[in-house]
Amino acid sequence: MTLKFMRLKDCHNFQDFRTLAKKRLPSPIFNYIDGGSDDETTYRRNTAAFETCDLIPSVLTGVKEVDLSVTVMGQKLDMPVYCSPTALQRLFHHQGERAVAAAAEKYGTMFGVSSLGTVSMEEIAKQTNTPQIYQFYFHKDRALNKAMMERAKTAGVQVMMLTVDSITGGNRERDLRTGFSIPFRLNLSGMLQFVLKPMWGINYVTHEPFSLPQLDQHVDMGSGATSIGDYFTNMLDPSMNWDDVAEMVKFWDGQFCLKGIMSREDARKAVEIGCTGIVISNHGGRQLDGSRSSFDQLAEIVAEVGDEIDVIFDSGIQRGTHVLKALSLGAKAVGIGRMYLYPLAAAGQPGVERALGLMRAELERDMKLMGKTSVDQLSSNNLRFRT
Repeated sequence: MTLKFMRLKDCHNFQDFRTLAKKRLPSPIFNYIDGGSDDETTYRRNTAAFETCDLIPSVLTGVKEVDLSVTVMGQKLDMPVYCSPTALQRLFHHQGERAVAAAAEKYGTMFGVSSLGTVSMEEIAKQTNTPQIYQFYFHKDRALNKAMMERAKTAGVQVMMLTVDSITGGNRERDLRTGFSIPFRLNLSGMLQFVLKPMWGINYVTHEPFSLPQLDQHVDMGSGATSIGDYFTNMLDPSMNWDDVAEMVKFWDGQFCLKGIMSREDARKAVEIGCTGIVISNHGGRQLDGSRSSFDQLAEIVAEVGDEIDVIFDSGIQRGTHVLKALSLGAKAVGIGRMYLYPLAAAGQPGVERALGLMRAELERDMKLMGKTSVDQLSSNNLRFRT
């Protein structure tokens, strides 16, 4: 299938969706999704790490029916994959979070709303019955932190997620080359790419104005002084420490997880301050380049705290077999980001539904090939690592 004539029906895996998204998005926006930090070493390693781990199947076990359901952070999910919170979704497709939330509900899984989301958490809560995570950052203004948590609780959010690996923005050189920022400050080359993808521009200007409703009083998308980069630089608090987070956990008084845990020592501290979950994540390779892949850290963190807290995995997932490997090492569930953002960019809600449907089909097929009928049957006994 040539790129020129590629359609959604021609997408069968992660790389196909990526190809179609690249066809439809202006280059600066595609590279915002697609890129990592610095030399993108960690970004590449996140997926490559799975290649040194082999699955060991069992046979003749009777696998007519497969149960993919899991319970994580108190939420019952029909499959062990959920849509992680990601920023700026209506920039990729005018349906944005509305499309992703609806697709997540269709497949009975969890959906995350970002502080930098483009649809309000209240609207998503009214639109769907699917479990909702609210992901936010720690601000210098402590009153703002409490106000955001109170707003989430009022909206009916079930899980609070604090991102702890982004006290400052990563060095994303693709964005520097294209001039990508919010509000737009494109260089000449970047502007040309928008001219070459006119349908994106037509959709952008003919739908509701772009906004960040979780932060509309703090980040001005018009002519104001605060851009997304300024937000990370000026509003987030790099002095955040464990005592600050402990206060937030106590204030929320419910399911609370930390996203961006990469060491067993930090996982232990998360348990000690009362968190109910942690997400092993390096932000999809978008923050500290040269850090370990999430998969390389999973086993030791599960060994440290897996019996005391829900360990969730994130970063690098492209296949159902990747999910099974993470679950076999002890992850309770797996978050995806680019895995649904490319389909969203390519085709809106039908794209995300196709991606989740393909993932579910892969998981069911691979579970049968592994000789397993439920997620709790997966363990490190069905893995071998090559050196």
